[in-house]
Amino acid sequence: MSTSPAVKKEVLLPFLKWAGGKRWFAERCMHLVPETFDRYIEPFLGSGAMFFALQPKLAILSDLNDDLINCYRAVCGAPEAVANLLADHHADHDEEHYYKVRAEKPENPIERAAWFLYLNRTCWNGLYRVNRKNEFNVPIGTKTAVVLASDNFAASSRALTGAELANRDFEETLAQAGAGDFVFVDPPYTVKHNLNGFLKYNDKIFSWADQVRLRDAVIQASLRGASVLVTNANHISIREIYRGVGCMEVVRRASVLAANSAHRVHTNELIVRTWLPADEPEVDIDTASFYHTKQPHS
Repeated sequence: MSTSPAVKKEVLLPFLKWAGGKRWFAERCMHLVPETFDRYIEPFLGSGAMFFALQPKLAILSDLNDDLINCYRAVCGAPEAVANLLADHHADHDEEHYYKVRAEKPENPIERAAWFLYLNRTCWNGLYRVNRKNEFNVPIGTKTAVVLASDNFAASSRALTGAELANRDFEETLAQAGAGDFVFVDPPYTVKHNLNGFLKYNDKIFSWADQVRLRDAVIQASLRGASVLVTNANHISIREIYRGVGCMEVVRRASVLAANSAHRVHTNELIVRTWLPADEPEVDIDTASFYHTKQPHS
């Protein structure tokens, strides 16, 4: 049986930077994770911060981003080859090399994984964005380190050995969740009727209809016995669609999307859990009384 982070494991950080990544959650909110579970499931993988923090023996990890999943598969199957290619990019890195590499996406899976990692580490703020031709188009950033001191691809490979890696829609992955599974759901934070530019961009890749479809899939997984934790925008439209689905808590974090750290502010995120924490009284999950919101952690 997989256990909570109370069991000491080798510290393993994500090898990718991802907008909306959950390193902060893995560092501060492990008390929200079930104490025991048999299998870990994550349908929006991103940087995999929670997966690497928990290092479960069995997992289903999926994402709709094919380049992302290819990168994980390559690190799992050929960690040394990926590391060597990344070192080559490190030696050659400058503005000319960045734009040359960005324009020439390799077909070989291992080379494509190193391409993806290199661009992830040197583009603007680790953002992943493609144009209408599905071409990566993020400009070069200010970071120059391609090989990092925290890199441990061999350990990442070992951690991924027991994981099924799939390039697919979240609904297919959630359909596999059942009793004994812990499901960590961290979708793009699209909200209803929002005029913010970044969220308008999100709406193109993850619409409000997808948010509702996700909510329905979360309910079905929960009814099959899975313990589901959802992170999402602390917005009235999100709170409304999850009303009655589980217990809610608001957590506070620092925003990392601003280019200048001085402009980064604290923001609140909504956490929804479909199981009762040990210190909560038993309540029927289908009743409105199960819905509540706790105050933000500072």
